[in-house]
Formats: sequence, C-alpha cells, structure tokens
Amino acid sequence: MGEEALPRLRAIRRDGPGRLRGSALELLVDLGGVDALDEIDRRAVERLVRIKILDERPVEVPMEAGRWLAFPADRLDDAVSALGLYDLRPVTTVMGVAAATKATDSLDFQSSQGETHRGYRIFITPEFQSRYAEGQFKNWRMLWGNSFLDELDGFRLARELSERCGEAHFYILDPYNAAENWYVARDGHSVRSYGTYDYPQFAGEPLPFEVWYMENADEDEAEQYAEGVPDACKAADNLSVEPGPQLAHYTHGHGWLATTHPDLPNSRFMGALPV
Repeated sequence: MGEEALPRLRAIRRDGPGRLRGSALELLVDLGGVDALDEIDRRAVERLVRIKILDERPVEVPMEAGRWLAFPADRLDDAVSALGLYDLRPVTTVMGVAAATKATDSLDFQSSQGETHRGYRIFITPEFQSRYAEGQFKNWRMLWGNSFLDELDGFRLARELSERCGEAHFYILDPYNAAENWYVARDGHSVRSYGTYDYPQFAGEPLPFEVWYMENADEDEAEQYAEGVPDACKAADNLSVEPGPQLAHYTHGHGWLATTHPDLPNSRFMGALPV
C-alpha cells in the first residue's frame, strides 16, 4: 500500500488498538520518515531520545569493519563548518551508528531552488578520552557515515578537516578484502599513511608510536613492524580512539546526527532506528 497506509497507521496511533500502536509508529517512520509522524508522536520520540542519552553508558562503535574519521573533540564547531554539516540533532550512540552504517544514509532530493542533489546523513560520536601518542590525554570524536566517506573520499575529507581542526585521521577496516588503511593529516597536509594494497604501503615518516614498535619488536614481530605499524586499530589506539566498546569513565557528552545540505533535514530519511 505504501503511503496509502499512512492515514490508517496514524489512526491506530491515536485510537488503538493498543497492541498495534508500537508497530504503527515503526511503520510510519519506515514509510515516511519522521515527517510522517504527528506532532505528539514527534515530541514523544524526541523526549525518549533525551532520556536515553542521560544514562547511555557504556557505548560501543563498530570494531569488526567500517570507515571513520577522527578529530579533536574540542573542535566540533570547526568540524561542522569544515564538512558543511546541517541539522545537528542529539542522539544515542546505538541510534547514530545504525543511522550511519546500517540504514539508508544517502538520499537524492530536490533543493529549494529546484536542483537535484545527493545528500548524506552522518553520525558524530560522543567524546572519547584516549592516550595520545605523546603520552597526553586528549578527547576525540569519531565521524561515521559509509556513503559520505565512500563517495566523497575520506582521505580528502580528512585533509580538509585537519585544516580547521589541526589534525584529523581516516581509518578503514575491510575484512572482506583483507585490507586496512590509516591516514593522518595535520594542518591540511598528509603526514603519514598505510594501505594494505597501496604501493608503497607506507607514505611519510614513521610517527613516534611506530618508532616505539619498530625498536621494541621481538624476533617474531620484527618483519611485521619493519617499516611501521600496519594495523589500523593499533594506529587508532595510539593516535586517537580505537573502535569497539568505550569505557563509561572515558566517555563524555552525547552523539549527533547531521546532514550535508540545508534543504535535507534528518527527518527526510526513512527507516526506524533503535534508541
């Protein structure tokens, strides 16, 4: 039935039967996005998200596969400007991860000027505290968005992000192709990178954390670390934040959903998300 079902689903939300009201809410969002909800339901969902954010600890971001950017947490406003993000909305981490890695995260739409554009939905994590390479503690945020990073080139985005934020990283875990990449940009310039299928695999001078591994490798590790650190998660753990479970004590604030065009709000993306 498609959109023809929307009026009946809204009637169920208002008048019941009660056993169908939850399913009706989910179907409304699946068929028409948040825009399909009436004002009462929209406020209820926003209230639920605000409540869940208060005690969502610990949180977890994908660790088995994916691609993400990392940037200093105190430069959030600069990151938003550098990447051209709009309609920032507070969300739980489970909601943001689903939106940016599992649900539809790109959309072709008509702008207010009647032009066709492709827009993206991305998720910026809460602040995660990590041991910085020079031995200092620093907070980082991660940015997830599969289509955004694939289609707009995560390496280029990292360089542009580093121009405004001082430093930015791009990481790729691709178990399907048995490939990993990590890339560091500072002040708009490439500093160091590794790619399983790049030639040469390493570019730039080894970073301090790599030098430690190279100098302290035992006989079994000597070949692995001969030129640097090829493991993207190990690089992330030393440079910013390794994905996976994040300790509650080192997690601060909440995450944000955002889009890449002022005429494309989050509410236009269809599909129910876990909260």
